[in-house]
Amino acid sequence: MGVTVGASRLGLGVLRRLPASSRPLVRPGAVPAGIVHLGLGAFHRAHQAVYTEEAVAAAGGDWGIVGVAPRSTDMVTKLAAQDCLFSVTSTSGAGNQTRVVGALAGARHAAGDPTAIVALLADPAIRVVTLTVTEKAYQLDPATGRLRPDEAVLADLTTDRPPQTVPGLLVRGLLARAVAEAGPIALVSCDNLPSNGERLHSLVGQALQVVGDAADGRSERVADWLRENVSFPGTMVDRIVPASTPQTLADAQAALGVSDLAAVAAEPYRQWVIEDRFPGGRPAWERAGAVLTDDAGPWERLKLRALNGVHSATAYLGALAGRETIAEALEIPHLAGVLRRLIAEDVAASFTPPDGVSVVDYGEEVLERFANPVIRHRTIQIAMDGSQKLPQRVLHTIADLRAAGARPRWATLVVAAWMRFAQGHADDGTSLPLDDPLADRIRAALAAGRRSPAGAVEALFGLTEVFPAELAADDEVRDLVVGWLTALDRHGVEKTLAGAA
Repeated sequence: MGVTVGASRLGLGVLRRLPASSRPLVRPGAVPAGIVHLGLGAFHRAHQAVYTEEAVAAAGGDWGIVGVAPRSTDMVTKLAAQDCLFSVTSTSGAGNQTRVVGALAGARHAAGDPTAIVALLADPAIRVVTLTVTEKAYQLDPATGRLRPDEAVLADLTTDRPPQTVPGLLVRGLLARAVAEAGPIALVSCDNLPSNGERLHSLVGQALQVVGDAADGRSERVADWLRENVSFPGTMVDRIVPASTPQTLADAQAALGVSDLAAVAAEPYRQWVIEDRFPGGRPAWERAGAVLTDDAGPWERLKLRALNGVHSATAYLGALAGRETIAEALEIPHLAGVLRRLIAEDVAASFTPPDGVSVVDYGEEVLERFANPVIRHRTIQIAMDGSQKLPQRVLHTIADLRAAGARPRWATLVVAAWMRFAQGHADDGTSLPLDDPLADRIRAALAAGRRSPAGAVEALFGLTEVFPAELAADDEVRDLVVGWLTALDRHGVEKTLAGAA
């Protein structure tokens, strides 16, 4: 089914025509902006925007969201034509539920007018900035968490040109806010980074040091203001939100009776854990089901290791076995059993979960969610940016197990599956894309070690941005990865899993 050309588009003029169950809880324009969100992608629209709309509907407050797209104009254009309305379809084998969300008070394009975004960040009405910009946009070394600025970031921090990067926008905005004494603000990372609040805080501090080095100590004055007025709450976010497809738009049109070019689909499950440190106030997100806590760390580790790590494992092994989606990958014989052992024997033993939470039970819920046949989450999409994702999703599990003297049998299978995936072809010879910031270096390492699995492991362990030196020097970890990679090279995924089960 396709989207009907010329059909009425979702907007204020058609709200009364929508089914009552699908109408927004908050009418766009009725709630002034109090939040800026950087990253106007599908995840934000299906997660933070939904929580915020429900919180405002339940408890009030001037908490409209101005969504900022850092690069592409596509979503800004679509939302502007729809009065910033969009729909979210919760989809499962039991059927679909579509609702229209009115949380957005505006949509802006950072690259088109960065000066206006800086001014927005310095506006006293804005008291919260949230981010979903992916790991790459933070410009952080995954091993050390230190800022690793490229030429564009350095130019943003040391010249007066309009900023072009996320670190540049944030720091310029904070500098302007400090000068204007515009009041306290919280910067809230909602990306899958370990200790995401601490990392964002570190990024800003290090970026201000670069500014200070080029501006005669200006950052020192701002640093004093920051300590008194800016917080960096940590978070854990969870909802499976695949990239929108023509079918997503068609399903929304069928449910609403009008076209929605910004429609997103998601699984019914959602979770948001937030450290409650907001000096300028916040929406009543707990009224929408969010968990407010003093420490999001245990929740973050639970999700990164028992969900994201298992997601990556399923993606690499599924793609190698020729499965297009995560749900299809779970149908590979023995894969679900191997993933259960990964969760129970490696992940659960690697950290202390939140009070009252069973890692094994959480893992069972994860596998049930992954098996949702309607969520067509592509294995290739999940496999992207492996060098950025692998450390926090899998390598931290391995490191913590080794520190406890344990043998990380199943977690090393995930590392080997990533290495096998990086070779660029599935078990049947089909080409696989290597979409990764370190793609050239990964290919060069594989070329250097191509004569054997042991050579490939040796070469890839030399990528210090990915593999910490202590882990790379661990003979037991190395032997386990070599053994798995040898099996995957010789026998393919299905026979390897059958032999391991």
